Amino acid sequence: MAYMPAFADLRTFLRLPHTKDLQGADVAIIGVPFDTGASLRVGARFGPGAIRMASAGLRPYHPHFRFYPARVLRAVDYGDVSVLPGWARETFGLLAETLGAALPATCVPIFLGGDHSISLPCLRAVARHNGRLALVHFDAHTDTWPAQSGQPLGHGTPFRRALEEGLIDPARSIQVGLRGPVLDEGDPDMPRRLGFQVVEMDEAAGMSPDALAEAIRQRVGDGPVYLSFDIDAVDPAFAPGTGTPEVGGFTSREILAILRRLAGLRFAGFDLVEFLPAYDPAGVTAILAANLVFEFLALAAVRHIPAR
Repeated sequence: MAYMPAFADLRTFLRLPHTKDLQGADVAIIGVPFDTGASLRVGARFGPGAIRMASAGLRPYHPHFRFYPARVLRAVDYGDVSVLPGWARETFGLLAETLGAALPATCVPIFLGGDHSISLPCLRAVARHNGRLALVHFDAHTDTWPAQSGQPLGHGTPFRRALEEGLIDPARSIQVGLRGPVLDEGDPDMPRRLGFQVVEMDEAAGMSPDALAEAIRQRVGDGPVYLSFDIDAVDPAFAPGTGTPEVGGFTSREILAILRRLAGLRFAGFDLVEFLPAYDPAGVTAILAANLVFEFLALAAVRHIPAR
């Protein structure tokens, strides 16, 4: 077979096979190119394609875990789901129909956003097979507003709606990295009032990766976990391509160290959201986003590796 350079041919994430048939797949990369829920900058609809493009620079072996994640599991790239730009409720209904038909119970999805509003239909799809989920949420913002501009569906509301629908268990959920100015003096305490554990960025900055990962482990327990990662959890010096950047966040090295220490949790699904390629000079955010998705793939695979 002729050699194919990394920059050539059709682009899937990490050169994974593309298929719309997820029967038999252990992990699926699924793009959700929807950004109608955004409140400031828009353009996250182009995130899935840019993440796939940046993944051309990745190699398949994970030196920290010492295995090839995509060989441990059968991993595929589903491509993107259909969306209706401008119509959140209709898009979320379409996603429920599409994902409900496509996702088998044994497949762990890794969703590529899109703005953070997509977490609601993605959680619906994952909870359909797993019941109420523990949520591990990395973000600068709480995303628990009761409404956004008077509307129920936006990138500031997904976890309020998820709680109301019984998709996530607040007693097993944790938000990490919250920071920055807010609209109202009561906003910082809103997640706590809803039952979440919160590790604000000022607190997280004083914790080692081991200590922070252990706090997450203690919170979520042994049940199914959904990890939602807003790229703005990382400082805009390392991830400028995002919709609502907040200074003072994690470095890329810190976030990799924390994620790797979550190995062994029972991950049922992941999403990576709020990446805007148009605001990403030199592809810095795209490179980080692709590496984070590679870490998610490794976290899905590591439970299948015999203890060493």
